[in-house]
Amino acid sequence: MSKRHGGKILADQLAINGVRRVFSVPGESFLAALDGLYDHAIENIVCRQEGGAAMMSEAHGKLTGKPGVLFVTRGPGATNAASGLHVAMQDSTPMVVFVGQVALRDRDRGAFQEVDYRRFFSPLVKWAAEVETTARLPEYIARAFHLAQSGRPGPVVLALPEDILSAQADVPDLGPVQMPAPAVDAATAQGLLDRLLDHDRPMIVAGGPGWTAQAQADLEALAHATGLPVAVTFRRQDYIDNGHPNYIGDLGVGMNPRLGARLREADALLILGARMGESATNGYALIDPAAPGKTILHVHPDPDEIGTVYQPTASLAAPASAVLAALRGANGKIKDASWTRQARADYEAWQVPQDTPGAVKMEQVVRHVSDRYAGRALYTNGAGNYAAFVHRYARYHGYRTQVAPTSGSMGYGLPAAIAAKLEHPDRPVICFAGDGCLQMTLQELSTARQFGADITVIIANNGRYGTIRMHQENHYPGRVSGTELFNPDYVQLAQSYGGTGHLVTAMDHLGPALDAADGGGLHLIELRLDPTMLSTTRSL
Repeated sequence: MSKRHGGKILADQLAINGVRRVFSVPGESFLAALDGLYDHAIENIVCRQEGGAAMMSEAHGKLTGKPGVLFVTRGPGATNAASGLHVAMQDSTPMVVFVGQVALRDRDRGAFQEVDYRRFFSPLVKWAAEVETTARLPEYIARAFHLAQSGRPGPVVLALPEDILSAQADVPDLGPVQMPAPAVDAATAQGLLDRLLDHDRPMIVAGGPGWTAQAQADLEALAHATGLPVAVTFRRQDYIDNGHPNYIGDLGVGMNPRLGARLREADALLILGARMGESATNGYALIDPAAPGKTILHVHPDPDEIGTVYQPTASLAAPASAVLAALRGANGKIKDASWTRQARADYEAWQVPQDTPGAVKMEQVVRHVSDRYAGRALYTNGAGNYAAFVHRYARYHGYRTQVAPTSGSMGYGLPAAIAAKLEHPDRPVICFAGDGCLQMTLQELSTARQFGADITVIIANNGRYGTIRMHQENHYPGRVSGTELFNPDYVQLAQSYGGTGHLVTAMDHLGPALDAADGGGLHLIELRLDPTMLSTTRSL
């Protein structure tokens, strides 16, 4: 062994753990880490603002199942990144964040841009620590990668003082983190299934972390074999082929009221991986935590999550994917097949577009895009009323074709689309964004161009923060305050970034715009929407 500076030790550990790509906004506080990356074939996606970089890193973790890695500098760099860490924690996404810190010798003096990251990030992440000895970097990094992926996955923060990174140490590397392979006894899994099938109105609810394409296939096979209906939680619609006859819709913001009623009426739930939080239960109104009134069979990888809100009748601390693998070839049939058929019919009826005001109609746009790409594309979005159209009318067929924040974070769609295109350069990647949502991370168009992420951004422009305006009209009708927006000329903006812009003021403009986008390059497609349109069912 020979002495290496801390940045080199860090970069070597990343390579050992199979990291292929990191996201960053450079800062002088981690120059040694940048120097360490110079010697490795680890792609460094240099972003324009730490919030966008954090969301790209989170989306990378969501897409790959491996920790997204983020580098940000001290003070404002770290605080800018906090929104992306909140997404990762809410969405149970593995993520490792390295934050530059003032020199250890200057700590607790209120030095330039000094922040106590243990205290600042602890409520937002699984673990926040500061490395105070160069020789312990491998130990801390190994622990960070383990914690980010164990139990309920999530973000981990390591603060790196400048002098710890630049100092040299003679220390051996640690090997790659080895996560234990979960094994579920087939008889135990069958026992849960038998209890579910013993009821008259059973339902599977799928969601949460740790899913794979194989888990999706296993879920579809289980539904086919048993006849059970399958619902998914908020923004987990790609966990089952939406064309499957047993898929009955998503339990989330703007859910089908008939599906919500069916969740209330169900007498037994097998919850696979989900936490069953506020969004899935319409603010806990569909299932009362104090008196659920149904059998709850809860499967979750983290035993500490089971029973947090709803006391289960029976539970299993294991990843949903492992339980589904144990149920391959499982026996049993639902008592009344009409329960599933009726639920599926409710879903199909909900899919029929409901007409909204204006010449450009979001319901038609989403159905056109969904039908056009038919499982080939990856879709991303942030938050806003426009997203309700995506939830309702898009159909997902392949696993990990939906990349969206269950935390409801605005600004997420564009950074997520960039991360998705970098990971899947041969597939169409389409970002749906509202005009308010897009402008929160608009500067990352520069990142897309720099790294060749040829994405298509469909902008729902209604000139306002539509969700807030809707609530405003509900509570304070006719008193518009603080919800109007100014928009740039998106056609010219696209051109300024070396892309192509398209203005859609009538539905027959959409097809040619998508034709052009399919030819490659960065494309912004602006939908000029009627400002009176608020949601899939409501207008001013």
